[in-house]
Amino acid sequence: MATIYKILPASLWRDAVSAGRFHGSPVDLKDGFIHFSLAGQAPRTAALHFAGVHDLVIAAFDDSSLGDVRYEPSRGGDLFPHLYGTLDPKKALWVKPLLLGSDGRHVFPELQP
Repeated sequence: MATIYKILPASLWRDAVSAGRFHGSPVDLKDGFIHFSLAGQAPRTAALHFAGVHDLVIAAFDDSSLGDVRYEPSRGGDLFPHLYGTLDPKKALWVKPLLLGSDGRHVFPELQP
C-alpha cells in the first residue's frame, strides 16, 4: 500500500463528488489513464502542470483501494502511479485545498510517502 495524490481543479473534484465518479481531467482522458503522483513527486507535478493556478485541491488515496494502478516511467524515468479506470471519490483518504503561497508556488499539506 502506498499513498498517492491527485492534483486537480476544485471544480472537477466537486463534479466528481456530485457524479460519484471521476473519469479524469482532459489530460487524463487524452492519455487514457488518471495521473497521480507520489509524495515526493507532487510539488514538481504542481510546478510543471499547475503553475500559478488557483482553486486546486489535492486528494490522497490508498493505491491498493483503487483497482488497476500501474507504476510507469515518466519524466526522467521516475515511476508515476497511473489509474486505468475511473475513480470513486469516496475512496479519498482526504481532500485539501492546494493554495498558492506568496512566492507563487503551491503550499502542500503534509504528505505521506
